[in-house]
Amino acid sequence: MFFTTAPAAFQASLRRPAYAHGGRTVERFLNDAMLSARQSGTAYTQDDTSFTLSLDVPGIAKEHLRIAIDGAVVRIQSKDDAPRRYRAAYEFPQEVDSALSEAKLENGVLTLKLAKKVPVDTSAELTIQ
Repeated sequence: MFFTTAPAAFQASLRRPAYAHGGRTVERFLNDAMLSARQSGTAYTQDDTSFTLSLDVPGIAKEHLRIAIDGAVVRIQSKDDAPRRYRAAYEFPQEVDSALSEAKLENGVLTLKLAKKVPVDTSAELTIQ
């Protein structure tokens, strides 16, 4: 058997604490997570009258999804009896008109066409008596 001493650089790396590069590892992990969230099967577009949001919800039937609209917030959630769990919430820059909005589920892709609520001018002029 042959025994050799390890190079000084290798010995120094053995003495380094395990968390020495932890900051970069965590940063890289968070960046990867944020990138994957942006590419996770969500598409968003808007025009003058509506927002369109497409989401990948594989394995969930339309009977197992619940969509709630509260002002400018849209919540999508699987029901308790669904075979898979899904939960997401999106806040839009303008309130959504639920009466004119529609949802469609095809091939595991949920597409929401959310009508923008027309802002109502509530300003009034008060007469001085």
